[in-house]
Amino acid sequence: MMKVRWIGTAVLLALYANNSWAFNIDDVAKQAKALAGKSFEAPKSNLPSQFREMKFADYQQIQFNHDKAYWGKLRTPFKLEFYHQGMYFDTPVQISEVTGSAVREIKYNPDYFNFGNVKHDAEAVKNLGFAGFKVLYPLNNKGKNDEIASFLGASYFRVIGAGQVYGLSARGLAIDTALPSGEEFPRFKEFWIQRPKPQDKQLVIYALLDSPRAAGAYRFVLHPGEASTVDVQSKVYLRDNVGKLGIAPLTSMFLFGQNQPSTVNNFRPALHDSDGLSIHNGNGEWIWRPLNNPRHLAVSTFTIENPKGFGLLQRGRDFDNYQDLDDRYDLRPSGWVEPIGDWGKGRVELVEIPTADETNDNIVAFWTPETLPEPGKEMNFKYRLHFSRDENQLHSDDTAWVKNTLRSAGDVKQSNLVRQPDGTVAFTIDFVGKDMSKMAENSQVAPQVSVGKNADVVEQSVRYNPVTKGWRLVLRLRVKDAKQSTEMRAALVSGDKTLTETWSYQLPANE
Repeated sequence: MMKVRWIGTAVLLALYANNSWAFNIDDVAKQAKALAGKSFEAPKSNLPSQFREMKFADYQQIQFNHDKAYWGKLRTPFKLEFYHQGMYFDTPVQISEVTGSAVREIKYNPDYFNFGNVKHDAEAVKNLGFAGFKVLYPLNNKGKNDEIASFLGASYFRVIGAGQVYGLSARGLAIDTALPSGEEFPRFKEFWIQRPKPQDKQLVIYALLDSPRAAGAYRFVLHPGEASTVDVQSKVYLRDNVGKLGIAPLTSMFLFGQNQPSTVNNFRPALHDSDGLSIHNGNGEWIWRPLNNPRHLAVSTFTIENPKGFGLLQRGRDFDNYQDLDDRYDLRPSGWVEPIGDWGKGRVELVEIPTADETNDNIVAFWTPETLPEPGKEMNFKYRLHFSRDENQLHSDDTAWVKNTLRSAGDVKQSNLVRQPDGTVAFTIDFVGKDMSKMAENSQVAPQVSVGKNADVVEQSVRYNPVTKGWRLVLRLRVKDAKQSTEMRAALVSGDKTLTETWSYQLPANE
């Protein structure tokens, strides 16, 4: 069930004899650079039509036999299970194990899987491969393995920490996202996973990425925990010029929420994997951009030099925000990208895509450099991915953050105390923070508000919120042209001191 594939056998044995051999990212980078130097070869599907045309319900029946977990009989804290090919997962990825002296390919065997009610020809599947893999680790309880990471499809992967359930995804690379020419989806075509020692608390994974216009080498170091982290090192080579290169992309889903309620009756007040984009600018400014499900494709850009971090966060943590016992959106992690080193000039880009249901990921965020090297030149990016449910720990105590963005039709209170709609759009924004909670209720707190040319500010008022021990900003706008989007920004200050992150919002067109 395992086949040893020796890399440069004579050289390897000589190096091993000198105790100097070790597999590292440079071994993958050599392959990536070689790929980038020649024409792209599209992967060929080896799936029988029955598996390619199967429905999702049938694909779900094909389950890995847990008693055959890879490393299951070894004293390693991590175990591996594999995904079978099927549906649009129609091309195999090669997966190998790295030990101190060799690289061993993990060969596909149908005996790894229980096919449920899926009738199939054993001969037709005997030479298939894996579609991807998952990582198991005793995260929540000692002695019980939990699935903590999944690598499946293109360059997508998901990671969770203790007490979390899968939500948003990370990706290796994004190319031409939201451009009229269409997006290109690079894929991880090969993985090398380092066999962990019994005492290891981390798992090292290498990956080779390939696409028509780029190739890359990746090293992932997975650290499971209360908030799991992944240290990422990438070396990327372009085959050809690209319109837009997305580094450290995150992909999520937003259907409706407090700032954009559902247009149909739904017992769930909110339905999303993430509710906002958070950015820590290189100049120290924090920005919060609540997400939308727009009627038309929307792209927002934030020009930044040497970002300190960005991510798609799930700030609403109360179960009451969702009321969903099946999908537990309250337990889905936020994804935070922490750049390591200076990334230079560029921008964080947010893409919001219309969607009618929660099965479609319609939110993408990534970093794109201001300038790209010529094809064939190496690009290096290092960053740490955080998957956490404790979003307020991102900020220092002296920076208050947005707890709620509530949107409604604007109104005015009449002399008879009846509220009369006045055609405005109203936003109620709650700011909270550790230092802010210690401020006296009568502190002088003022708003700083700016809007684009498509709206006039009708009201901007601030009051103390005794429930949150923060401050509430009420902002009412009169939109001039509903067919155009409307940009707005707001923060709270006391004297010459900024107390909060910057709330940045785009009211979509045709709302």
